[in-house]
Amino acid sequence: MEPVHVKHLLTPIKGTMDDFFYTDWNMNLYRGCPHGCIYCDSRSLCYRIDHFSTVRPKENALAILEGELRGKRSPGVVSMGAMSDPYNPLERRLRLTRGALLLLRRYGFGAAFTTKSALCAQDADVLADIRRSAPVCARITITCAEDDLCRLIEPHVSASSERFAALRTLADVGIYAGVWLNPVLPFLTDTEENIRSIVRRTAENGGRFVVCFFGMTLRTGNREYYFDALQRHFPGVREKYLRAYGNAYEIPARDPEGLYAAFTDECRKHGLLWEFADVNREMFARTPVQTSFL
Repeated sequence: MEPVHVKHLLTPIKGTMDDFFYTDWNMNLYRGCPHGCIYCDSRSLCYRIDHFSTVRPKENALAILEGELRGKRSPGVVSMGAMSDPYNPLERRLRLTRGALLLLRRYGFGAAFTTKSALCAQDADVLADIRRSAPVCARITITCAEDDLCRLIEPHVSASSERFAALRTLADVGIYAGVWLNPVLPFLTDTEENIRSIVRRTAENGGRFVVCFFGMTLRTGNREYYFDALQRHFPGVREKYLRAYGNAYEIPARDPEGLYAAFTDECRKHGLLWEFADVNREMFARTPVQTSFL
């Protein structure tokens, strides 16, 4: 295991309430990802991540993070999971993500993360502590309602059923959590049945939101990897992509308007949020306000 040398961890983000999940800083404690998702955009050559499938921890990550948190004038929300899953298999042993959450708790910062791993449930206790004084938002990526398809397109991650179970664990201790239903893969997961099932199961397991873009992206690096995987597991689908989309970067679902209508109908049915502005406002609304007794 070769650690990656870095000088800092926190990247400032101009948080917006309307366009994406709100955060003030983003960080990655690891570089690379072993999940093997056939569609992963982080594999694109533009990111220049050598040996992307090999996970490497960042050297002295927790010491660097503590110094940066201590130096901030005021706390905010720190998000994890933009380029590397914070709950990759190394986390079982190294516990860098748990250590980071403990530091966020100590210095009064909020925490948010995106993951495809059921390992996130192991930190339900720390997240529950953080939410008593700062915002917390857990986003669990689920693209397939059924495990069989999940294992083909996301071969080394927790099965969808395990991720729903992790969502239930977080929700049961009061964590504000939901599903990041992206990407939606044309000819594979862009069916009304799949979308409605994910929304329904999110509600059944205590989730409070589902967010979806109804498409995917393909560019140099991840396009070739994706097409090779399609050839192996889904004969004939690669040719459908080439006929429908050529070498386009943005790849919409086959019927995005129809899927969106079904998606929002199912969300309304179960009382789930689906717009970023609503999701972000609810995250802050759930943060307790300390009352003065003076």
